[in-house]
Amino acid sequence: MKMSVIRWSLVVLTLFYLTTTSTVRSDASDHKYKSGDEVPIYANKVGPFHNPSETYRFFDLPFCLPAHLKEKPEALGEVLNGDRLVSAPYKLDFMVEKDSEIVCRKTLTKAEVAKFRSAVTKDYYFQMYYDDLPFWGFLGKVEKDKTDPSEEKYYLFKHLHFEILYNKDRVIEINAKADPNAVADLTEDKEVEVEFMYTVRWKETTIPFESRMEKYSQSSSQPHHLEIHWFSIINSCVTVLLLTGFLATILMRVLKNDFVKYAHDEEAADDQEETGWKYIHGDVFRYPKYKSLFAAALGSGTQLFALALFIFILALVGVFYPYNRGALFTALVVIYALTSGIAGYTAASFYHQLEGTNWVRNLLLTGCLFCGPLFLTFCFLNTVAIAYTATAALPFGTIVVIVLIWSLVTSPLLVLGGIAGKNSKAEFQAPVRTTKYPREIPPLPWYRKTVPQMAMAGFLPFSAIYIELYYIFASVWGHRIYTIYSILFIVFIILLIVTAFITVALTYFQLAAEDHEWWWRSFLCGGSTGVFIYGYCLYYYYERSDMSGFMQTSFFFGYMACICYGFFLMLGMVGFRAALFFVRHIYRSIKCE
Repeated sequence: MKMSVIRWSLVVLTLFYLTTTSTVRSDASDHKYKSGDEVPIYANKVGPFHNPSETYRFFDLPFCLPAHLKEKPEALGEVLNGDRLVSAPYKLDFMVEKDSEIVCRKTLTKAEVAKFRSAVTKDYYFQMYYDDLPFWGFLGKVEKDKTDPSEEKYYLFKHLHFEILYNKDRVIEINAKADPNAVADLTEDKEVEVEFMYTVRWKETTIPFESRMEKYSQSSSQPHHLEIHWFSIINSCVTVLLLTGFLATILMRVLKNDFVKYAHDEEAADDQEETGWKYIHGDVFRYPKYKSLFAAALGSGTQLFALALFIFILALVGVFYPYNRGALFTALVVIYALTSGIAGYTAASFYHQLEGTNWVRNLLLTGCLFCGPLFLTFCFLNTVAIAYTATAALPFGTIVVIVLIWSLVTSPLLVLGGIAGKNSKAEFQAPVRTTKYPREIPPLPWYRKTVPQMAMAGFLPFSAIYIELYYIFASVWGHRIYTIYSILFIVFIILLIVTAFITVALTYFQLAAEDHEWWWRSFLCGGSTGVFIYGYCLYYYYERSDMSGFMQTSFFFGYMACICYGFFLMLGMVGFRAALFFVRHIYRSIKCE
């Protein structure tokens, strides 16, 4: 069994690595050039700086068109990332300097002036790729009118200065800066004559070709940021140690006293009434309500947990280097498809242990539990993107590819895993017998109800990760770069440990109060961190970001809802597994009739 798991892991990682190695590539695959050779340059997209999801094709704005407009074919991950590469109107041949080279002379109509003015008002930026190196720039600027400070003037940059660093026959770095004095006034609604130009300068450097991408990750590795990251780690470790100490000194001492007390009770008179968690030994392993849904939630959570582990492995070996962001989306799609067998096996096997019979419905539920909400969210957000004509709208061909992956890979593996799980010989290991009729649960105070318990369970794990959350949000929903995956992996492990510990503690207190319906409670308490993360989304959107507009708001809250729901399923599974292990252990340690 262990060997098959290892083989499966190697297959997933190999297939995945092959799919993620295709990224934004230049035509010259070896990146070596001679003086005068053409170096590929592609224009990617434009959009408001503060709305990272709201991006448009470069030539949706009336720029100068190149003589031969050519679209570059993109990989699946690049399309999902909103990349739409086309030939740029600039010609930056290797080692060829240019002074005020004219791209084109153009008369902007009133409508085109209004388009550019709207883009400048919203802080539009552009992104391009030169020999696989990304670079950015702003389209224009807004200034106060010198004669009337209450009025604003809108200017479009006309002249770009390219500074390119090279090492022998390779391009190492590129920077693009606009000339602040060469501008076109777009303030008035009238036709404007514009002469677009560019200047190219080449400088030699000693930076090796292998290190040319390091500058993009330096911002997240600066000492100031590293200190904050390590403070986050120390804060999380202290939380774990305090929680572990609490469990070791309080919970285990209470359990030890319980074991001694119950041992004395067995030696005393038989008519002495049982109390506490031993009193409900005949009900604690009674199967939960909606066991098909429960098994499906465990299966989906296990799959998402496996997905997270594989993503971390690939990140730690360096697959997701800066601005290879398409690789992450490809990884998520491919690994999710390949791990669907884990969901099918886990759900069907556990459903079989709970003596369920309708395994086909259980498999359908497992397949739709996470994909269903994600698909509905995608349909709505893709419609919004189409209405905005944004690059986030997936082309029909890409949607067909994803549907084929789901129907030809995900679904068959889910069914195969379900069949293997249904036919597994595993039985539910209950150390005590379950009585025929359930005991009545005594009245409980309000703070022992499900929602207050979820609030207590989610707060500690969230407090262990909230510092790191800002950097992740700033990378996913902003322009920061996150590359310290080792720290992120440590935080992830701490999150799992804290979730497991707090769920075990709350499960003990629930059983001690003679409440035997702990199955769903442990799952909900474990997953409640996902609710806290979604609450942090509200704080981040309104207090830490400048995002605005219906499209960006829809994308942020829509996709974050799916991500938080995935965390809920994954951490719920972790919480239940920890609680199940604990409950089996304590009831195996006492004698029950």
